[in-house]
Parts: sequence; structure tokens; C-alpha cells
Amino acid sequence: HPPPPGAGLMAHRRFPVLALIPPLLFIGLAALFLLGLGRNNPDALPSALAGRPAPDLALGPPPVAGAVPLSDDLLRAPGPKLVNFWASWCPPCRAEHPMLTALAQDGLTVHGINFKDRPADAARFLAELGDPFTAQGTDREGRNAIDWGVYGVPETFLVDGEGRIVLRIAGPVTRATLERDLRPALDALPR
Repeated sequence: HPPPPGAGLMAHRRFPVLALIPPLLFIGLAALFLLGLGRNNPDALPSALAGRPAPDLALGPPPVAGAVPLSDDLLRAPGPKLVNFWASWCPPCRAEHPMLTALAQDGLTVHGINFKDRPADAARFLAELGDPFTAQGTDREGRNAIDWGVYGVPETFLVDGEGRIVLRIAGPVTRATLERDLRPALDALPR
């Protein structure tokens, strides 16, 4: 029997299922990107420590002679406080420094943890830009940063009066992060 007319054309026109994979992948990725853009702060990195007690500290001495050493007791002292991981070799740390200084001048306690830095360089940095830190310590090996979940400096944590982490700011504290994230979190804390 001869094939019906046009049967050869029908066999060649069958749609390959594998051709659907690229457009479906594109649609899936586009949906993920749109969901990500809908977040309050697409730049925010999640913190597994939010709402949990701040990790214990095992810090070296402050980079500035005579400075108050940062301790676990100070983290659990009454009132809100910031814990800022910073380094002299970090350009964003230099950029955020005026904001930390202004917050300290406004009465917010700011503690500093100098990260993987040479003490002399850290001391020079603070001598040049001013020292906003109520208490300080050094994390030369980066072990404290690992415990706190730090990805890179600068990172700042808002800690409440009971020593619990309330908020994490990955990257420099800027006017935008102050208004969008830090101020609302501070206002929500009991006084």
C-alpha cells in the first residue's frame, strides 16, 4: 500500500519535545528574578542569627591602645548597640565610617571588631577618621566573623539589650540602609 498523500510531510512536522526545554527554563528564571525584585530589600543577605543570642566573642586586644575591650558582657548590656566588623584595607569601611560616627554621636552604642587587619593599620585608620567605637576587639584570624556569619567587611549587626541579634546589614551602613532598615528596627526595640 502506498502511504496516504502528505504522510511524509506529517512525519517530518512532529514537534520535538526537547525544543520546549529552553523556553521553559527561560520562563522559570524570569519568574525567579521577578520574585526577587519584589522583596523589600533585594540586596539584603539573610541572617540565620536574627532573633538568636549573639555568638560568644573570643577577640584579641583592641587595635587602639587604651580602648575598652569588647566583651560578651557588653553585648548583653542594656540598650541597643551596633557591632561593626571592619578593616582598614576595606574601601566600603572607609565610606561608611562617617555614618557610624554620626550614629555614635547621636547616642547609639557602636562596638567595633577589626577583621584580619594589622593593628598598626587599624590604629592609623581610626586616628585619621575618628573612633566611633565604645568598645573594640580584633579578629585577626576571622574566627569570630565565621561564628557571626560574616560574608565580608563591612557588616553590621544590631543587638538588643538582651544580647540578641535583631538585624544584619551586609555592606556599608549608608543613609538608605539607615532609613530603610536600621531606624525601623531601632524604633521597634523596647526603650
